[in-house]
Amino acid sequence: MPATRPPMNSVRFCRTNRLSRIWARRWPRPSRAPVSTVPGILLDPSGASGADNSFAMPEQSKPMVTALIVSRNTKELLLQSLRAFYATADVPVEAVVVDNASTDGSGAAVTAEFPKATVLLESKNLGYGRAANVGLERCKGRFVLLLNPDVTVDPQAVGRLSDFLLTRPDAGAVGPRLQMADGTLDPTARRAFPVPSTLFYSTVGLNRLFPRSPRFGRYNMGHVDASDVHEMDAGTADCLMLRRTAIDRIGFFDPRYFMFGEDIDLCYRLKLGGWKVFYLPSASAIHHKRAATTKAQREALYQRHRAMWTYHFKHHAQGVSAFGNGLVWAQIWGRWVAASVRDSVMKSNGKPS
Repeated sequence: MPATRPPMNSVRFCRTNRLSRIWARRWPRPSRAPVSTVPGILLDPSGASGADNSFAMPEQSKPMVTALIVSRNTKELLLQSLRAFYATADVPVEAVVVDNASTDGSGAAVTAEFPKATVLLESKNLGYGRAANVGLERCKGRFVLLLNPDVTVDPQAVGRLSDFLLTRPDAGAVGPRLQMADGTLDPTARRAFPVPSTLFYSTVGLNRLFPRSPRFGRYNMGHVDASDVHEMDAGTADCLMLRRTAIDRIGFFDPRYFMFGEDIDLCYRLKLGGWKVFYLPSASAIHHKRAATTKAQREALYQRHRAMWTYHFKHHAQGVSAFGNGLVWAQIWGRWVAASVRDSVMKSNGKPS
């Protein structure tokens, strides 16, 4: 039977000589602050089962979490998101908001309601990645929560994500169960890396025909139970908690991504750096996807497909022949043309796209 350690309050220090007793009387040991036990801290990187992985940590030493929000003309949603974030229980928090040249008074509204929040006003729209990089320089937290202004977190979610990173020193990022307003799982909450094969399955519709197939439905991980904690390739910057030391080592967002794709690129570089990315369903958040103008929808559609090509060319093109890269290019931009035509037809018929 393995030896067990006595509880901390039963430990006694024995001194066997007179000199030690005199020393103890003249220089007594300082009293210790109360501690709370955080179970499951992974002390052994191998994760050996059966080990005592409890970790005593002073209650006041819980690490700060900084919410990093990039916003553009989303005043009401932004305020709603910040209210939910500041309602976080038992975790010290701060918020950094980067305003991408909004014209709806977002920055002033945040400052008025949340005077402790850091608000950075940009004179032009930098795009998501560049703006987030600016905001990161002002983040003081040990963990950084990427948060879209149209996402509201559950009061317990931030603490659970933070505790998970504390228990898994090999985790560079962890995402919650991000769900839509109707309760269904947001498909971007957990993803595999978009390699040429997954792009092909998506283009021809095999992922929609077989959403739970480990092969055809791999991109959105429909074959993995969404109620279980599991490792994934990539989460979404809509709501994703990052370990600051990890992103300090690998670098933050690649500014070549104006909108979309920067989160997958970041997670890919985390994996290359030896970090893991996890999905934690016990932490939840709601994605209130806002309606966009026709012009904004067209721009988003273009930027989404541009990001696909940027990601492929950066990470996968070197291992593919020129002919293969040409096929990938044709698939990506063919999808963009098809989606643009479909949206135009639906709008002309008075139907939402």
